[in-house]
Amino acid sequence: MSSVSLKVAYSIIITGLFIIVVFVAANYEVLAYNFYIVLIPLTAFLFLFGFAMGQKFSLPVKELLKDADYLSKGNVNVRFLSKDQDELGQLAKVFNKIAEGFEKSKSEVEALDTKVKLRTQTLEEIIKVLEQKVKNRTLEFQGTLDKLEQTQVQLGLRDAEIVDLNKKIEELTAKKSKKNK
Repeated sequence: MSSVSLKVAYSIIITGLFIIVVFVAANYEVLAYNFYIVLIPLTAFLFLFGFAMGQKFSLPVKELLKDADYLSKGNVNVRFLSKDQDELGQLAKVFNKIAEGFEKSKSEVEALDTKVKLRTQTLEEIIKVLEQKVKNRTLEFQGTLDKLEQTQVQLGLRDAEIVDLNKKIEELTAKKSKKNK
C-alpha cells in the first residue's frame, strides 16, 4: 500500500475512532452490553472503509505517476484521462497539455532532424563533386607543369646547342679571317 493510501486511511480511521471514543465516553453509563457487540463490527468496518477510501483516492494519483514515468521515458503519446472536476482533474489537464507540448516539440525536432539529414546529404554530395573537380584540376596542372619542365629542359638543351653553334661560328669566322689574311 502506498504512502498516499496510508495517509488517507489513517486519517479516516483515526477520525472514526475519535468519534467512537467520544460517543462512548459521553454515554458510558447508559450504554448496554449490546452496544459493545455492535461496536466491534463497526470498528472493523471503520478500518476497512478507511483502507478502501485510501485506495480509492490514491489510485488516480498512482496512475498519474505511472503516466508521468512513461512521459519521462519518451512516450509522448501518453495521456491521463480524468473526468473529475476537482484538483486531480485540473492536474490531468495540465499533464495532458505538457504531454501535447512534448509531442509537438518531438515532432518539430524530428522534422528538423530530417531537414538537417537531407541538407547534410546534399552538402556531402557537393563536397564530393568539388573534391573530384579539385583532383581533376590538380592532375591538369601537374600535366601542364610536367610539360613546362620538359620544355624547360629542351630549352636548356637548345641553349647549349646555340652556345656550341655560336662557338663554332666564331671559330669558323676566325679561321676564315686567318685564311683571308
